[in-house]
Amino acid sequence: MNLFSALDRVRDRIRSRRWTGERASAVRGEDLAMRYLEKRKYVIVGRNYRPRAGYGEVDLIGWEGGRLAFIEVKTRSSDESGAPERAVHRKKREYLERTAREYAHRASVEFELVRFDVVTILECHPPKIELFQNAFSAADQRG
Repeated sequence: MNLFSALDRVRDRIRSRRWTGERASAVRGEDLAMRYLEKRKYVIVGRNYRPRAGYGEVDLIGWEGGRLAFIEVKTRSSDESGAPERAVHRKKREYLERTAREYAHRASVEFELVRFDVVTILECHPPKIELFQNAFSAADQRG
């Protein structure tokens, strides 16, 4: 274990103490997802981004392979209520797309370079983390 990973864990514990219940679980999941993605060469440039218009929130935003990924993180204690990725329903996808369009416009990024990823985390020991790149596209919303 290196110094940076130890500091990451300490920072994550401090952050998660601010929250209780589902929010604490979501914060832990986002922390795990961010480290997981960074190990896979994502450069995280945003976290818990809310657009000016106030609708929705994007958990993580990062560059990977020349694409700007808007990443939804779904954390569950079990998969009894279904697979976590199924919780990214149509309305959530619409919010993500609107938020991505605003962010891309403000950052002067062509929307063709945008994609939507989902990271799912099952809180077991050790946590089970899955990445779904290109989980859906903006065109999926039209049909």
